[in-house]
Parts: sequence; structure tokens; C-alpha cells
Amino acid sequence: MILINLLPHREEKRRQRKRAFFVGLGAFALAGAGIGLVWYSVLQQMTSAQQARNQFLQAEIARLDSQIKDIATLRQEIEALKARQKAVEDLQTDRNTPIHLLDELVKQTPEGVFLTSIKQTGQVVAVTGVAQTNERVSEFLRNALYNSPWLEKPELVEIKVATVAAATADREQRRLFDFSMRLNLKRPQAPTAAEGAVPAASAPASQAKGT
Repeated sequence: MILINLLPHREEKRRQRKRAFFVGLGAFALAGAGIGLVWYSVLQQMTSAQQARNQFLQAEIARLDSQIKDIATLRQEIEALKARQKAVEDLQTDRNTPIHLLDELVKQTPEGVFLTSIKQTGQVVAVTGVAQTNERVSEFLRNALYNSPWLEKPELVEIKVATVAAATADREQRRLFDFSMRLNLKRPQAPTAAEGAVPAASAPASQAKGT
């Protein structure tokens, strides 16, 4: 017996294929939505972690900025204290400067040179005097340049011949030289710790040789 299907089987297959297509499409859509949600949650976690790191870094930067400001303030205070200390030391030195100046002028003035006036303006000292010869004035300049820890940069301003009457019976004329010069005052350098330690270290050795 032969069976003949008179139903529209082609349309039924077409409906089945369409149903399967929509089911697959829905499954892909659901899978895509799930993947998108998972990826979104991962991105949210990564963003939250990065924001937490950024906040931590900002807090650390703010703390370091505060420390830098404190360090800058401390440096300013240290510089101010150093400036005050130097001002006090300079004041103490300046109080004794006239004594050192007169002492140095006495030490460095050679025989045959007589100082008539000394005027200090700041660190510059103007000196005028009378010398027996030009060589005495040159010697005075050399002494002030090389031998004095308190005087520097001597400069001869003027020198001229001056004739004076000698205190003798015949009133003979003596030839002298009027001169004026400028000098600069300087503060002698204090010996360093290493330089001060050398004599102390060599003292036992010298005592050992003496013994």
C-alpha cells in the first residue's frame, strides 16, 4: 500500500527552519548579552581598581607636596638662621676691625714712612702719609699685599715730592714724598678642621722624637 502525504510539507520545513533560525539567533543574542555583561563587569572592576590606585597616588602626591613645603620652609629657616649667625659674626668682627686695622698698619709700615691720616669707608681704607723715598712706599705696598691677613688690594693713588725744612741750625731742605693710597679690608680665613688636626696629630710624634 502506497502512502501519499498530501500536507504542505515544504511550508512545514520552512517554518521549522525559520523557528530554528530564530532560536539560534536568540541564543546568540543571549550569549552576546552575557559576554557583554561579563566584559562590562570586568571593565567596571578594572576601572574601580584604577580609580583606587589614582586616589592612592593623589593622596601620596599631596603628602609629598606637604613634605616638600615643610622641607622648603625648613631650608628657608636654616638659611635665615645662617644669615643671622653670619650677621652676628660679622658684627663681632667689625667691632674688632679698627683694632686689627691699626695693628696691621703698624706692622706693615716700614721705617721711613709716617702716616698722617687714616679714613675707613666700609671695607675701603684711605691712607695718606709721608715717606723718605719711593722705595719705602713700594715696600709698604708689598707688605700690605703679601704679608697682611687683614689687608688686600693696595693701590697707590698719588705720590708727589714735598720739600720741608729740617730742624737744624742751617735750615737745610729735605726732600720727602707725600703719598696717598687705598687698601681693602678682608676677614682672615678660619683654619679648617683638617688643618687644625695636623699639628695635633704631629705633636705626639715630635714628643716621641724628643724622648
